[in-house]
Amino acid sequence: MDRPSAVERSLREAAPHEIFDVIRSLIERRHHARAVELLMADYATTTLQPVGVLPCARPPLWVHDSAPGRAFGAQEAYCVYDGPGATVTAHLPVSVRGDRLGVLSVTLEAGEKGLAADVLEELQECADALAHEVVVAERDTDLFLKARRAERLTLAAEMQWQLLPGRSCARPEYSLGAQLEPAYAVFGDSFDWPSSADDLYLTVNNGMGEGIDAALLTNLTINALRNARRAGLNLSDQAYLADQAVYGQHQGSRYLSALLLRFHLPTGDVEIIDAGSPRIWRMRGGAVEAIGLEAQMPLGMFQDTTYVSQHFEVEPGDRLLFISDGVYDALSPSGEKYSFRALAASISATRLLPASQVPRAMLRELLGHRGPGPAVDDALVMCLDWHGRPDPDPDTGPPTPAV
Repeated sequence: MDRPSAVERSLREAAPHEIFDVIRSLIERRHHARAVELLMADYATTTLQPVGVLPCARPPLWVHDSAPGRAFGAQEAYCVYDGPGATVTAHLPVSVRGDRLGVLSVTLEAGEKGLAADVLEELQECADALAHEVVVAERDTDLFLKARRAERLTLAAEMQWQLLPGRSCARPEYSLGAQLEPAYAVFGDSFDWPSSADDLYLTVNNGMGEGIDAALLTNLTINALRNARRAGLNLSDQAYLADQAVYGQHQGSRYLSALLLRFHLPTGDVEIIDAGSPRIWRMRGGAVEAIGLEAQMPLGMFQDTTYVSQHFEVEPGDRLLFISDGVYDALSPSGEKYSFRALAASISATRLLPASQVPRAMLRELLGHRGPGPAVDDALVMCLDWHGRPDPDPDTGPPTPAV
């Protein structure tokens, strides 16, 4: 399609709701494609939903047992050949900086030697360019957000999902994934993960209450933390400012439990404030252990609370799991809690999965324990795989700092 730069230029010049139509037309002209389809992962990360005018006659596809789902899970192209139809369908992950958005499926005539490597590479470049533009376009169109819905979101869930940074991300130093459940009715749990050249800030929140009240509390707290961080305050002062914002609004009648962390990317030093119920588990060398911390008051419980940071270190190969009390307190139909032993077994059972897939897999096991009834509380699982900062190439020098 000419060149990737031409594709990117065409996408940037298109109206936000037209960017998929533009990429489809480019692929059809260049490769004489018989079909081009964009599938978005739904909020529960269980189905892939087609982008188009709703309601769509095309049924969604399951992530775990479909060809597009295989490309989505592995985050690499997956081709399916149809001998009788003399076609090949390339399923290409649509992702940006580790955040898995969906899959671009392109059906072409199959040549005698199959799909040429340069064609597959060019199609993947189109999918990558489209991913960046979808993230930008979502500010100005509902087209792609509508395609993510397998069912209607509650208003509280709408507020929470708009607050989140994504569901996965990756840098050379780390990989992250997180998931909320029930995805379409979540209300108080939330997370955030901004990074800079040398620091990753990570928060895991469990807001008090239900419905809109819990969502409003979480929104207030997250934005207070962002305001303090962007003003250049340290972690203790960020916690203090958020604590005062919540207390000033609710006078101690409502509060929020949180873990606040700052990872120093060059060294693996972790500064942490434990302000409530979310807990951390670490897998190191195959062994699973809970990380014990000095618990401090939840944000907004009392006026003028002072927060003190603690420290620990992560090593390359470490996996950290951040888990809200909606997981620990989940009850089976017979009233049995989801035990720490079951949780440790779930962490071990998912050890070979990438960080982006671990939260969904663990929550699926939790649903098996809880049964088909409605959830009493929402639940959050976040997984961080720590790789450590790569050694600089002596021929190229140190890596360019991230913007």
